[in-house]
Amino acid sequence: MATGKDNRKKVAVALSGGVDSSVAAALLVDQGFDVIGICMQLWSEPGCELENRCCTPETRAGARRQAETLNIPFHILDASGAFRDHVVQAFLDGYACGDTPNPCILCNRFIKWGALLEFAREMGAEMVATGHYARIRNNPSGEFELWRGADPNKDQSYFLSLLTQGHLAHTLLPLGKMKKAQVRSLARERGLPAADLPESQDLCFLGGVDYRSFLLKYVPQAAEPGEVVTRDGRLLGAHQGLAFYTIGQRKGLPASSRPLYVIQKNLKYNRLVAGFADELGQQELQTGMVNWIAGRPPDAVIDAQVMIRSRAVPVSAMVQPLTDGGARVRFNQPLRDITPGQMAVFYVGDRVLGGGIIQPPEAWIN
Repeated sequence: MATGKDNRKKVAVALSGGVDSSVAAALLVDQGFDVIGICMQLWSEPGCELENRCCTPETRAGARRQAETLNIPFHILDASGAFRDHVVQAFLDGYACGDTPNPCILCNRFIKWGALLEFAREMGAEMVATGHYARIRNNPSGEFELWRGADPNKDQSYFLSLLTQGHLAHTLLPLGKMKKAQVRSLARERGLPAADLPESQDLCFLGGVDYRSFLLKYVPQAAEPGEVVTRDGRLLGAHQGLAFYTIGQRKGLPASSRPLYVIQKNLKYNRLVAGFADELGQQELQTGMVNWIAGRPPDAVIDAQVMIRSRAVPVSAMVQPLTDGGARVRFNQPLRDITPGQMAVFYVGDRVLGGGIIQPPEAWIN
């Protein structure tokens, strides 16, 4: 690779103030890229801006210190409008429709590989890079493939399942072959400020507010009470709003001689269907429009491993592409926690084939 400054490939790195993004940037600097750091300003709950772990003044200052330590240019991108429209609104709409959405996947698709990629191009960068633990490969046909990260405890390929060939062609994932312990060790060696910062798993835009309070403020109809019934329609009690329950949940249901679990949410009649543990589980699901990483669906039914949540154990299944762009998935055994609104992501070995949002049963069962 050419090392002259005018010939170096320019890469925009999404700097968050955390250890992963700082090490990703450091690795690219070491590899001779012309690196610029970009910290994104995202939407926060008004009055809770200081609590948004992605966008506090402290995290922005940390990202700036990372850039200064690495001697790279630093910019702040105000992506709050796009984040509010594509991520927060989808979160609200999903719960209003009885789903349990995954906003982090949408953030990657529309913000990091949307607003950030567009801004990077305006800055003259050919590529964007993040601190995600996943890998990108080229196959013999010249197509880009998305693979699991080498660290099974940190793999984030599930969250990147909405990326396309166009995205992957302009993406670098420097941490894909590394373990988390290696990343922290390298950060300490390089004297990076974020070397020992703890990680947070909370939704950034809630700003420390419980998601129920957030929904009540922006989607007050989510608190409409209704009936809790059995599968055969027997009344068990009342619920406080379908949005406050998820499939498999036990807490908050009427008293019973045996533990009750949420089996289904019937949005049409505002009913929560509850049952015993042996009533949980489905052997099939159907998704909405699937994003196939290759840019096209398989020609036939395929054997795959399917993850129905970000931390779920992959389960063997038959995946059938449908003419409407979705997919029907049949598992080898019933799964308890198939939840509408979550992503079903398909793998063959460590390679991601694609994924789609799980639809409620009433949307596809004839």
